[in-house]
Parts: sequence; C-alpha cells; structure tokens
Amino acid sequence: MLRAIPRYGARIIPNTEQTIAELRDRGELVQGPHVALFERAFADYVGADHAVTASYGRTAFYDLIHALRLPKGSEIIMPALTFWVIPELARAAGLVPVFADVDPHTFTLDPASFERAITARTSAVVPTHLYGLACDMDAIVGLARRHGLAVIEDCAHALGATWRGRPVGALGDAGFFSFQLLKPLNTYGGGMAVTNNAAVAQRLAARIVDDPWPDEANVMRRLLLGRIQRIAIRPRVFSSSLFPVLYAASYTGANPDVYLWEKIRPLDPLPPKYRERYSNVQAALGLEGLRHLDTWTSAAAAHARALDDALEGSPIERPKVPKHGTHVYYQYAVYTPQRDAVVRQCIRRGVDVETLHVDVCTRVPLFGDRPPAPGAERAATSIQLPVYSSLSMEDVGRVASVVRDAVRSA
Repeated sequence: MLRAIPRYGARIIPNTEQTIAELRDRGELVQGPHVALFERAFADYVGADHAVTASYGRTAFYDLIHALRLPKGSEIIMPALTFWVIPELARAAGLVPVFADVDPHTFTLDPASFERAITARTSAVVPTHLYGLACDMDAIVGLARRHGLAVIEDCAHALGATWRGRPVGALGDAGFFSFQLLKPLNTYGGGMAVTNNAAVAQRLAARIVDDPWPDEANVMRRLLLGRIQRIAIRPRVFSSSLFPVLYAASYTGANPDVYLWEKIRPLDPLPPKYRERYSNVQAALGLEGLRHLDTWTSAAAAHARALDDALEGSPIERPKVPKHGTHVYYQYAVYTPQRDAVVRQCIRRGVDVETLHVDVCTRVPLFGDRPPAPGAERAATSIQLPVYSSLSMEDVGRVASVVRDAVRSA
C-alpha cells in the first residue's frame, strides 16, 4: 500500500493523556489554576502585558472589538485573503468590513492597498500574519498611527513569528490567537487575546465573567474528538482511511475538501458555543505546549529550508520572507505551472496538498459586491505543501521530489 503524507500534522505534547487523567482525578478538568498560569505564560511568550483566554480565536477577536470600543458603523480594514469568519464577526459586532489587497508574494496585507482603503470612517485595521509569516508591521502600524486607527493582529497562523525580533501579537494595540487542533499551539480549541493596554484587558476579562463554564462531559467529548482527528491524520491511518478518497477524487474531479469547510453564513446572533469559557485542562495542555513550541517551530522552519533548497532551479515559486520578518510555516505556499494538474499528480504519488486554506473575501457573496483584489486572486492560485514539524527529513525530501515530478508531468 502507498504510504501517503497528509497535508496536516497536529502538534501533541508527549504526556497528553496523563495530564487529562490527572486533572480529571482532581476534579480540575473544567475549572482550576492552570487558566491563569497559561494566560501569564502566554503573555510573557509573546511580549504582551496581558492575555485573556477565549472559547475560540474568533471569539477573542469579537471581544477585542468591544474592548477597544470601536465605534458602531465604523469601517475596519482587513486583507481580502483571510478566513471569512473574521470579517463576518466584525460585521456582527456592528462594524463595516473593508477589504484591502494582499501582496501575492508574501500573502499578507499590502500596506499601499491598506492606505488607499482608509477613509474618514475607518477605525481599525486587522493585519493577518497569514500562513505563519509576519506582516510588514513598520508600514502598517505607521499608517495606523498617522490616521488614529487601532491595530488588531490576526495571529491565528503565526504564534512564534517575529517582526524586527519582536513576536507578533503585541506589535499593535491587540492581537488574537487560535489553538485549534492544527494550529501552531494545539489545545483542542480555544483562543487568546493579548494587549499591552490595561484598560482593554480589564474590559476583556469583564466580558467573559458571566460566560458559562462547559460541563465536564462536553470537555471530554472535545478531547475525544481531538484524539480521533489527530489519529486520523497519522500517516499510517491516513493512508488506509482518508487518502483513498482523495486518490479516487483525483480521477473523478470531485472535491472532498468541501466537506471539511465550515459553511459560510451570517454569525449574528453569535452561536451559543462561542460564549463558553476556556477550560482548565486546555490551559494545562497549552502551558506544557509552550515549552515545546520553539522546538516545533524550528523543525518546521528546517523543513521549509530543505524544501527551498530542493525546489531551487525549478519553475516552482517558493515562499518569500521579508528581511525584517520571520515565518513559522503553518503553511508553505508555492506557485506552480498548471496548478490543478500538479495537485492531481501529487495526490496520485501519495502527497496530499491543499489548494486554498482561507477565502478571497471580495468574492464571498455574504459580503456583497466588492471591488476585485488582484493580489488575493493571484494568491488563491497557490498550493500549500506539507512541512509540519512531525515530518521526517526523508518525508520532506519525498514531498520535494513528488512536487518536482508532478510539475514536469503537468
């Protein structure tokens, strides 16, 4: 049987099951001391004064809009290439999302396009450190300060990335992170808001005081689902379960990815699950995960460098990393000739690749008619290759070989 390489790999601390069992025995799965400890450790890691947990990364963003007291009806600028949930939550919070284009070489917000999008009604900007690469924060923060705009960093992909040696998240007025299964730090869901502003942090904390704690059964279900998902993407299991579906689809023209996507829909009113508290067991897993994070990040970066070297001299356009930024390679995005044919050939050779991890929001009907964003449209033609930390260097070499062969075949 062909051993397939999945597009994703979850980051798991070695003592996950032991940690869960110990906290359950002590009655501390839901509430306990680890939440406050994790918030403090996380704030220290990203260089922020304050950190407040949330049920989801998206909830942290929604709460930040309110904690920053952005005026209702004002405009908030975000990149045209981002996860649709973020502009939709801005709309649900009473703001008007406005899309600026991205640089198709870095996949991040283009400062010149951001500047053109500013009006007298603009109150904030959301630079998204997409795929794990830090935005040009000098230009973005400089423009925001000149126009009196709040800066909310979307760091869902980018925990550990830096700009001029400083971690993303606390470079503007606030930032938010996601801890979903496949993110740089996995706590089986949840998120974090960070800020250096004590008043904003107090308002964030006040917003969650009345939110309900999840019950223990729901916490255990979340952990069990996460365990099933992480097992499903282990290469041996993936090769005999999910991969045959992808392999067959490469011949039929079907797109199984659509079953993995969250349905695009209005989020006003907020789904009730968005307002649950972050559990103590998740915080305990996150606290331990922070101790492994630099090792995981270094491994992914080493894999990316190996791919850079292996793909040099080919017609494949590799990721660009600006001089002052660093990349944690949540995704390694490349451009190839004949993209769709290359994707099919990669899958038939046992390497699962992804074609679009986020959304070109200017063409999402939920947001109405919007001017086109050529940079985002170009970025949407990239493919994302596996470089996650749990791969071996042999796996990375195979990814490179398969992609080069696929390009030649295409």
